[in-house]
This record gives sequence, structure tokens and C-alpha cells, in this order.
Amino acid sequence: MIRRILFAALATASIPLILGPQPAAAAIAAPATVTQMGHISVQAIGKGSPVILIPGLASPRAVWDGVAPELARTHTVYLVQVNGFGGDDPRDNLTPGILDGVVAELHAFVTEHKLKGAAVVGHSMGGLVSMMLAKAHPDDVGKLMIVDSLPYFAVLMAPPGMDVTPAMVEPQAAKMRDQVAANYGKPLSPEAVAAQTRGLALKPESIARMTGWAAAADARVTAEAMYEDLTTDLRPDMASIQTPITLVYPWNAAGPTKEMADPFYRKQYASAPHVTLVGIGDSAHFVMLDQPDAFRAALAAFLAN
Repeated sequence: MIRRILFAALATASIPLILGPQPAAAAIAAPATVTQMGHISVQAIGKGSPVILIPGLASPRAVWDGVAPELARTHTVYLVQVNGFGGDDPRDNLTPGILDGVVAELHAFVTEHKLKGAAVVGHSMGGLVSMMLAKAHPDDVGKLMIVDSLPYFAVLMAPPGMDVTPAMVEPQAAKMRDQVAANYGKPLSPEAVAAQTRGLALKPESIARMTGWAAAADARVTAEAMYEDLTTDLRPDMASIQTPITLVYPWNAAGPTKEMADPFYRKQYASAPHVTLVGIGDSAHFVMLDQPDAFRAALAAFLAN
């Protein structure tokens, strides 16, 4: 049951068939304050100890609008955006290697700007990227907040009791990648959009915002990033990640309930040596949109520790 509910609520964020972006020629120009790289851009605001915020699949940096301005009063906030999301030019993200490229450029940015030991917050695919960064470059990440992400997302595709592997998932992941990429430049009907976004957020205003973000994303980038997410398994590496992890997960009365979600997430992160779980009720995958006050409080507690 939990696999069905969580896959509906989470996997749709990694399989957004709703995407029908404008061609790259209509991409929005990056502000002058943004550092542009091949796979990502990074915007810095505020002054103080560094906090790096990484959004999820098909999401722009605007997903952090509810927390970034307040954080900037006491921190330098680095808002990451994957090229091809938020209407940006895809640049280097039209070829395989998106996730590895994002990690490499994050490391280069941290090194260049002397941000070693920064607090890093990642949502969904951004959470996976954050863990990849902590694994590959432990000194880059002082502490890590993961917002509704898993060491291996594709566990949600497996029947109960089956230990799914990337090799088992790859054929289906490739098919899904091709289906998503085929939507490039082909906006779908409102009914199709509603069907594909169902379960990712609870509030109507939250759904409206994430729908707009998904529509602005380049389906070709989303397709490849989704494929890489589904075939990247960090479970064997979790025991070696010494970075303290705070895992924020959603639950709601319609499911997954707290009684279902808590043991599921604990199991997925059981091998990580330093994990704290924080459940936020009456929320879905986009926790920061559904419960902004509770999320701000969780983020403040994370940064204060």
C-alpha cells in the first residue's frame, strides 16, 4: 500500500509527463547576479554563513521563495537551478551525465567561493544530488537536509519484498525517458496536467505553482534527469556518508499517513550513520508549499544545530 501511495505522490515528480515547454529560443535570460555554468546556475543573496538550496526535478529556484528572503538576513543563500528548468537554456543538459555534471559544478562552485562545510538543502532530485555531493566531496557539505527524497528512488517501483536494482529498472526507465522527451514543445490538455500533478501537493495554490514550473521546464532535460534519478542507487554508499542528515518527509490523512511514512523512510535511511527524521503533516511532496510555516521551522532548527 505504501509503495502505491508514495509512488503516486513522489514518482510523478520524477515522471512529469505534463511537460510541454517552449523551445529553448524562448528561454528566460538569467539575471546578472547569477553565476552561469554548463549544467547549473547559482544565484547568491544575503550575507552570512553559506546555505545552498537545490530544487528537485523540473523545479526552478523559485521553489525556495518561501524561505530564501528570510534566510538571506543571516546567511548567504545560494539558489541553484538546473539548466533547462525554469525556462532556462538547457546548455550542457541535452546530453547524458546531468546529475554527475551538477555534482561536479557544485563542487567547483564550493571550491571557488570557499564554501567548504556549507549547509546544503535538497528537495526530491535535489536531495539525491546533495547526497551525491556529500559522498564524492565530504568536506563540501557540513550538514545536509533532505526534503522528501530517497537514496534509491526506484524502490517505489518494486513489488513488496523485492530488492530492485538499477539493472532491473533500466528498461522501464528508458521507456519513460523517451515518453517524457517526446513531449517537448507539445503542451498537454488541462486534464492531462491535472492527472500528472495529482498527489504532489495538497493546496490548490501549491498545485498551481508547481504546474506552472513543470510547464516551463524543458522536457528533454527532465527526461534524461529522470532516467538518471531512477538508475542512480546510493544505498550501498549511505553507511559511508558521515555528513549529518536531517530528513524531512510529508504525511497526510489521505496517505501516506505518519504511521505508514515514518517506518518506510527510516528503513530507507537505516544505514546512514547520522540521520534525524522530521515529519510534517498535512503535506505532500512539495512540503514547503503545503506547509510553509512548519517547513520554515524545520529549516531554522536544522540550521541552528
